[in-house]
Formats: sequence, C-alpha cells, structure tokens
Amino acid sequence: MSAISPAVASARCESFSISVVSRAELSECAPWTSTFTDQRKDYRYYEILDDTLQGNFEYRYFAIVDSNGHVRAVQPFFLVDQDILEGLGAERIHWISRVRRFYPRFLKLRTLMVGCSAGEGHLAATETLPVDILAETLSNGIIKQARLLNAKLIVLKEFPSCYRKLLRCFGQCGFARAPSMPMTMLDIRYDSFDAYMAKALKSSSRKKLRKNLEATAGVSDIRMSVANDAARFVDEIYPLYLQVFERSRMQFEKLTKDFFLQIGQRMNDKVRFFTWRRGNVLVAFSLCMVQGDSLYAEYVGFDYAVALDLHLYHYVVRDMINWGISKGYKWFRSSGLNYDPKLHMRHRLDPTDLYVRHTSILANAIFKLALPWIVPVRYDATLKLFANYKDLW
Repeated sequence: MSAISPAVASARCESFSISVVSRAELSECAPWTSTFTDQRKDYRYYEILDDTLQGNFEYRYFAIVDSNGHVRAVQPFFLVDQDILEGLGAERIHWISRVRRFYPRFLKLRTLMVGCSAGEGHLAATETLPVDILAETLSNGIIKQARLLNAKLIVLKEFPSCYRKLLRCFGQCGFARAPSMPMTMLDIRYDSFDAYMAKALKSSSRKKLRKNLEATAGVSDIRMSVANDAARFVDEIYPLYLQVFERSRMQFEKLTKDFFLQIGQRMNDKVRFFTWRRGNVLVAFSLCMVQGDSLYAEYVGFDYAVALDLHLYHYVVRDMINWGISKGYKWFRSSGLNYDPKLHMRHRLDPTDLYVRHTSILANAIFKLALPWIVPVRYDATLKLFANYKDLW
C-alpha cells in the first residue's frame, strides 16, 4: 500500500473554499502552472483558448483556497449563454422559433460551465489537494458562486466516465448526470493498418473500407507531412477547418486562425499537424495531440471540392493510424460526431458526462426530469449500434 504524503494527509484535516479569479490574477497562483500537466490539454491549452477563443465565452477560474488563505488548486470555468435545446436540431424544436419571436431568450440561460470550452473536462487536483476533496469543495460552493455571477445553470462539461464515482457529491447537491456526445477509441496495437483491417474488421467492413480507399489508389500525387507548428501553413488549413465546421449539424466552439497558430507555437511538445497535399494544393489536415500511449485526433479540415470524390476521410485516417503504429502508440482516439465510419472501423465509445443543475430549487426539480430527454445522445441512431452504447448512461 502506498504511503499518503504529509501534504495530502494535512489536506484531509483542513477546510477549503472557492473564489473567482481572473486570468490576470493567475500569475500569483503558483499551482496554475502545474494544472493538468498529466493531460494533453494542460494549463497552456486553457490560456490559448482564453487568448484566442473569446466571443461568446467569458473565461474565469476558481481558486481553491485553504484556511490560511493559500491557493491550493485552480479549476478553470467559463460563462456562456446556452440554448439548452441546441443539440436537438431544428427539426425537433421548430415550435421554439415561434415562441422566440416574442421571447428571444426563451430557454436560453446564462450558464457557468466547469471544464474546457474546446474539449473534455477534468478536475484540477494537485499534489497537495486530492481530487476527492477538490470535488467536494467545488460541489459545496459552486451554487453560491453561480448566483453571484448571475448564472442560472451550472454544467460540468464533458467529464470522462472515470469521474463518476468522484462526482457523486454533485448528485448529492442536486446535480443530474446525462451523457454528452462521446469520444471514441480504437485499439491500434497491430503491425500495420493492413494488419488491423485483417484482424479487427469484419469481411463486409474490410470490403467497404478498401473500396473507399480505392478512390485514391490511382492518385499518385497526394503526400502527407507531419509538423508540430502550423505557422507556415495556417492560412491554408483554416479555410479547410471552416468547411468542416460549417457542414456540422451540431456546433459549439468555433476555433480561430490564431488558435491553430498559437497551439503549435506554445504546445509543440504535445501537438502534431498532419497535412495532405495534392500537388501543391492542401486538400486535408488534422490537428492531433499526444498523451501517453494515445494519439488524439482533435480537429480536421477538408477541401470538399475533392474530399468526397476521393473519400479523403478514410485516406487520412489510414495515414494517421499507420503513423501512430510506427511511433508506438496503442490507441487512436477521436473527438465526438461523425460516428458512422467509426462504427464500421470498430471504434468503441469513450463516454463523457454532463452534470447539470439549475440554481433555482423549483426549476431544478423540473430540469432534472427533462434532462435525459433533451440530450442529443438519446436521438442519435448510430450511437445505439455501438457495442458499449449502454456505458453512456
């Protein structure tokens, strides 16, 4: 049994509170620069979002303070006006538009979201503040803080399912849990992509995938390159990102060109930019991040003038998996949406959860009943075909 450090033992005998600090005040919070260092999206990622992805987001930070007034951890959050029915699609809520002619903010609430505006959330535990105490401290103080910030809704955004036991304290404070659109994961412990297809895929899936890849079989001038800085080609990749973003039925954060520039310059130890050129023309790119034995595909961009005819999605996925295998990565992980090709490639769902509470006791009682019926996971037919769909709930 491992020994408990004196700092952790001391923390279990102390009391903690939370207060809101701004980005400018973080320079005086020593724990900030060690926040999420075990994650691919560490404190630098949150600073990049704060610098480049503002618009509808107001970024703030909870300082977790001990009884002596020392900051022991920093938990990022942001404020946003959230349409709570946005994920259902216009076809299911057409009646809402009629109501909003007279009440424009109907079911749009100022929301405090704990987590990341562009990615999954994590608890910012430190060497001197265990994750369970951090969770309890946040759950005990966050409703008061939300009211002070005039937020009607509180959301813990897209926390991986491994947190479920730790976050039970939020359930005891009136929060309801519901699934968010999950990430996916694919085992790539094979000698090559061809070996993966032969051993992991059904014959029907192999046949379909090979047919898709044949679309580029006669195209000899597509070449892939990998870099950890996008400064040389950011003006080329951003329009391709926008093409994918604008085609997506579900949209949350819209990244800026400066985001792609800054993440390469400030996080090049964890970032990989894959680009594909046909001749001299960029036709696809993928922003990936690395963590442990996993390669994470975060964002993609395609030139749809050629992408559909050449089935470039399957082409770039094959290349990324082959690259990951060659570098010794064991898992290929992908962000949410576009689930159909992932289903056929034998991805497994990697569940993430929302924890939601209205600051009004009465409104929260109603909201807890409605929440399971307004999350888009319930209505996505493809998700239900995955073998571990039940894990989402």
